[in-house]
Amino acid sequence: MKLTTKRISYLVPLVGALALTIGIGAAAPAQAQEQVVKIGHVGPITGPNAHLGKDNENGARMAIEELNAKGLTIDGKKIKFELQAEDDASDPKQANAAATKLVDAKVAAVIGHLNSGTTIPASKIYSEAGIPQISPSATNPKYTQQGFKTAFRVVANDAQLGSVLGKYAAVTLKGKDIAVIDDRTAYGQGVADEFSKGAKAAGAKIVATQYTTDKSTDFNAILTSIKAKKPDILFFGGMDAVGGPMLRQMKQLGLNSKFMGGDGVCTGSLASLAGDGLRDDQVVCAEAGGVSEAGKKGMDDFRAAYKKRFGIDVVYNAAYAYDATMTVADAMQKAKSVDPKKYLPELAKISHPGVTGLIAFDDKGDIKNGSLTLYTYKGGVRTEMAVVK
Repeated sequence: MKLTTKRISYLVPLVGALALTIGIGAAAPAQAQEQVVKIGHVGPITGPNAHLGKDNENGARMAIEELNAKGLTIDGKKIKFELQAEDDASDPKQANAAATKLVDAKVAAVIGHLNSGTTIPASKIYSEAGIPQISPSATNPKYTQQGFKTAFRVVANDAQLGSVLGKYAAVTLKGKDIAVIDDRTAYGQGVADEFSKGAKAAGAKIVATQYTTDKSTDFNAILTSIKAKKPDILFFGGMDAVGGPMLRQMKQLGLNSKFMGGDGVCTGSLASLAGDGLRDDQVVCAEAGGVSEAGKKGMDDFRAAYKKRFGIDVVYNAAYAYDATMTVADAMQKAKSVDPKKYLPELAKISHPGVTGLIAFDDKGDIKNGSLTLYTYKGGVRTEMAVVK
């Protein structure tokens, strides 16, 4: 049958009515619209501190994967978090470039950086963009003393860590003559200065002060100079990639002083980096953070989940990067918004029950009641001594 224009115009409304009746072309049931929210992470993924930076990145990634598995909905939209990871190689210039890249990508928050020397310069870039930044490991007090409302950290700072170690060196270890070396980075110099203040205040004497860099491998000259002073304790402000080889050379020179350091050397990797230079109970170091007896099961569960996910043990501050990421998501849920301007006030007053303890910040952005964990090494294994505040 030939369809005329008149017949076609007659049939169109009938077909439409039939479609509505049997559901042809009907709209699908309404679903929550999905919104992609980018979270940045920056740390050294290349260079001597790469193992520490990757550890922090893994912690943030675990949090992102757990949040996506939960299927969060914020302001009527299903949220899909994406981690944008950048490498700063522990270099301030590269850190600024990474920060600018994350700002251009319109990330909603930044977890990082690892080092104080990269965290501090990058924090200005995030502040100007209004993007919250939570460092899981930068401990130099200057970071949160700049007045930036976007700067937070989930670990104790060097003023607390250094002073506790200094007092411990003089009072508990009964160190009278102490030598100090730092690597001239913002972190290394900062923690060494605070250690010296604490040790002197507790009655010890600083008999030698020497400097190296965060890329040095030969310490014979400065260690030989220190050996002549016969110190009871040698404190090193720097990271494990330098501290490990320094311990090797101390053994070669017959320098048998106790070796102390902050969280930069207090890692699971120190033993392999130091090799036979690490004697039982020779090292006393402190990690910014630590859980009480009540929180140990949660931390053990996190470490087990981490190993299952990545096939390796936690190296450094992965749990703090995990908590930092979860804290950001908590603030977003409380504000019912992923917009940094809207959730930042909630972040500032957050009280988040994390794996590492309660996450709450003071008016500068420092963690409230930050704890420290003292460690030594026995049989090449890092062994906890005490959790202090």
